[in-house]
Amino acid sequence: MEKVPMTPAGYTMLVKELKLRTTENRPRIIAAISEARAHGDLSENAEYHAAKEHQSLNEGRIKHLEALQSLAEIIDLTKLSGDTVKFGATVSLIDEDTEAEKKYMIVGDIEADVKQGRISLSSPIARALIGKSVGDSVEVAAPGGARGYEITKVEFV
Repeated sequence: MEKVPMTPAGYTMLVKELKLRTTENRPRIIAAISEARAHGDLSENAEYHAAKEHQSLNEGRIKHLEALQSLAEIIDLTKLSGDTVKFGATVSLIDEDTEAEKKYMIVGDIEADVKQGRISLSSPIARALIGKSVGDSVEVAAPGGARGYEITKVEFV
């Protein structure tokens, strides 16, 4: 199995969600199933079927989070440095078409959030940026067509 890179903050977020799902959601769902069961005939009991489906989704997510936790490779960002783009780098870019400035941090898949400027290591833009340096231009295949960016800054915060 391949290790899953993540920042310490991403690992903390994963552990927090796992704890929430096992210590709070699981007991609440079990109580909802018990309550729905008490209403009688299960074949026509919508509450029971909804609670069982919710349980299935929660247990599936728990298994997924446990797998990620066991495969986690926590990368200490304070020990990273250099002038090339790699995991953990915060990269400042200029869109070559619109001259708009963008800033992204390259993180693991589970902690990616474009609205907060964190992009997944496996995203097309991150894959195009990996290994590049300040001054390099990259072309990224996007749904609306290829986009060109110039790297203006690479830092490790």
